[in-house]
Amino acid sequence: MPTARTLLDSAEDRYPAGEGEVVVVGHRGAPGYRPEHTLASYELAFRQGADWVDVDLVPTLDGRLVARHENDITRSTDVAGRPEFADRETSKVIDGERLTGWFTEDFTLAELKTLRAVEPIPDVRANNTIYNGRFQVVTYQEVLDLTRRLGHELRRTLGTYPEVKHSTYFASIGLPIEPELVEILDRNGLNRPDAPVIIQSFEVSNLEALHRQVEVPLLQLTSATGAPADLVAKSDPRTWADLVTPAGLKEISAYAAYLGPDKAQIIPLDSAGNLTAPTSLVTDAHHAGLKVVPYTFRNENFFLPANLRSSSEAGTYGGILAEEAAFLATGIDGFFADQPDTALIAAHS
Repeated sequence: MPTARTLLDSAEDRYPAGEGEVVVVGHRGAPGYRPEHTLASYELAFRQGADWVDVDLVPTLDGRLVARHENDITRSTDVAGRPEFADRETSKVIDGERLTGWFTEDFTLAELKTLRAVEPIPDVRANNTIYNGRFQVVTYQEVLDLTRRLGHELRRTLGTYPEVKHSTYFASIGLPIEPELVEILDRNGLNRPDAPVIIQSFEVSNLEALHRQVEVPLLQLTSATGAPADLVAKSDPRTWADLVTPAGLKEISAYAAYLGPDKAQIIPLDSAGNLTAPTSLVTDAHHAGLKVVPYTFRNENFFLPANLRSSSEAGTYGGILAEEAAFLATGIDGFFADQPDTALIAAHS
């Protein structure tokens, strides 16, 4: 088993991953320890040993791509307490859900830069609230700059999994994400097959189009319930369940190299919230030629299966290593984790 120093300080270039190596992706950086999608969160993930970070992308009013989990920034920034932006609060329907709050597409980048990130789930991650107000909203370019700088310092290639959020919605309001994303990749010399970039999306049509525009691999995200927003908008009857059938996986493999399923699609929970037996999804996806990278693993009891919780305290750590071990036993190729250091222990055990 690698030592902690090997995991954190190895000079070996680990991109692309070696045969059989399980890849740990820092989900939104290392949000178990720092407010998500901040440079501090990404930097910590890399320093803990992750070679990849997940970067959710949403546009600003002036078309810049910033790293936020959602365009609704009500809970992840201090915008609700900023009187100068009180009149920006509004209601919108996004992917069929009505939301009220503040949204990135109603702010210029300069305006967003005046805001500060806060911990979005303080009831679970109270320790992270000490960092509230310290970090800016950042652009994808800033994340790439950090990744390049740290890669040089740590002497290993580091990469990003940019996720195109709400593609159909943003195209409908004249702020499509994909053209700007392609331009950023071109500008940074990252639109090539061996670049440390993997583009992800919960929609299908945009990935099919990107397959013809970029040379980097693509990852099709799926959910345990519902259907892709673009298919719903086109009255296409296919659901997520249809996409993860053997026939659906074969269709995905025509444009994507990776499948990013909800972990419940690999090992479902029973009515009591306990892990059950694995499905055939990992085997089926591998048969279709897809690598499987499920989401999201988190240390806190709040997110764990009922039988792996250590107590009723939501923010206390539970049996995360047992959960990760159960999924690793299914043959997954990698996974997204909020605490990359813990995930690396499981992946290298």
